[in-house]
Amino acid sequence: MRTDLAASYGEERLPRYTSYPTAPHFSPEIGAGTYSRWLSELPSGASASLYLHVPFCREMCWYCGCHTQIVRRDELVAAYQRALLSEIALVADTIGRRIKVEHIHFGGGTPTIMAPEAFAELMAAMRHAFVVLPSAEIAVEIDPRTLTGEMVEAMRLSGVNRASLGVQSFDPVVQRAINRVQSREQTASVVGMLRQAGIGGINFDLIYGLPHQTIASCLDTVRRSLELAPDRFSVFGYAHVPGFKKHQRMISEAHLPDGLTRHDQACAIANALKEAGYVQIGLDHFARPDDAMAVACEKGTLRRNFQGYTTDKGEVLLGFGASAIGHLPQGYVQNEVQVGAYQQSIASGRLATTKGYGLTEDDRLRADIIERIMCEFGADLADICARHGAEPGAMLQSASRLKSLISDGVVRLDGDRLAVANDSRFLVRSVAAAFDAHLDPGKQLHSRAV
Repeated sequence: MRTDLAASYGEERLPRYTSYPTAPHFSPEIGAGTYSRWLSELPSGASASLYLHVPFCREMCWYCGCHTQIVRRDELVAAYQRALLSEIALVADTIGRRIKVEHIHFGGGTPTIMAPEAFAELMAAMRHAFVVLPSAEIAVEIDPRTLTGEMVEAMRLSGVNRASLGVQSFDPVVQRAINRVQSREQTASVVGMLRQAGIGGINFDLIYGLPHQTIASCLDTVRRSLELAPDRFSVFGYAHVPGFKKHQRMISEAHLPDGLTRHDQACAIANALKEAGYVQIGLDHFARPDDAMAVACEKGTLRRNFQGYTTDKGEVLLGFGASAIGHLPQGYVQNEVQVGAYQQSIASGRLATTKGYGLTEDDRLRADIIERIMCEFGADLADICARHGAEPGAMLQSASRLKSLISDGVVRLDGDRLAVANDSRFLVRSVAAAFDAHLDPGKQLHSRAV
């Protein structure tokens, strides 16, 4: 790993490229009427993935960058669940037929804040509205501090087969600094409950770059996590954007590591996981060699969507809930962010879409290039451009940011084949950004590149 490059490029603010174009470029010109038309135009053989956003937590973690709010009253969660039920029926009616579903993901917030019977009702509604395949992956994000045995049983009966547990750090000093005190014993207990219920796909989420975090504490968290043997790890750098997430002002910038220290923490975690036998998947995921994600990476079929790296091959992602984003062949749509406004739209029988983006042919070309770079640390520009009727030379000429990356040894070009150097893979977002025609480097909308 080259620390000189981390110093040169690490402070730049860049997207994580879970979509292209990215969400800041969505426009209110794409509304409910457009989404309705796009749904009705879905091809007869289309299959879909479903994402359900549950924007509630019992308390705020100060590092959080998600759309969520704190609730104490369960009736607010119940009212929101009823809106989700109505939206599922509304979307299905607009499509006009039961399409196949291969992936379902509950994100948050804390999806398991729902009552167990409410969660089961949602799953039943989706199975009624869509053809959920027996092989479908059904994943739920979990806060181990609040999960109950009753919810685990509801998940089991509903067919959940993957759980993502927020761990972040086991260092008590770091936990207090981010307002998320969670013991290793709590996490181990939840892992045991899930496995006993037959929910065998276990993911751990870790974060580096947190206040008071050190390489030693990062490695201690990895060691304690490995004892619980999850199938996958997601390892993210903390994105400090207090201008957008006001609760992050509770974190003192004086206690945050600088770019080089963040880089060293990321490298230490990655090396420890690889030494333990996990395969690195793209920028920030790790999986056991026999895991479906590792197999997809090996075969070149790995994809990227709003949940990060995925084995999902579908071209349709239907988003449900406040702030949820969907992806259709025609473009992107996003629901109303505010919970009250979202519920009002659904209650009136209208789709809650308030903004989105209609893809151009150039967008689709660049999206394919960026996805391959993010998934494979390289791209065959001749092959991708040929599929879009474009010239690789023109695409390279438009990517002016590539020149410095090539001269610094970050990128190699062999004809029209682009590859990120092995010692520079931590800068893959910088390479992807070279093909981003919408990027405005002057706006501080994203997290640091390292």
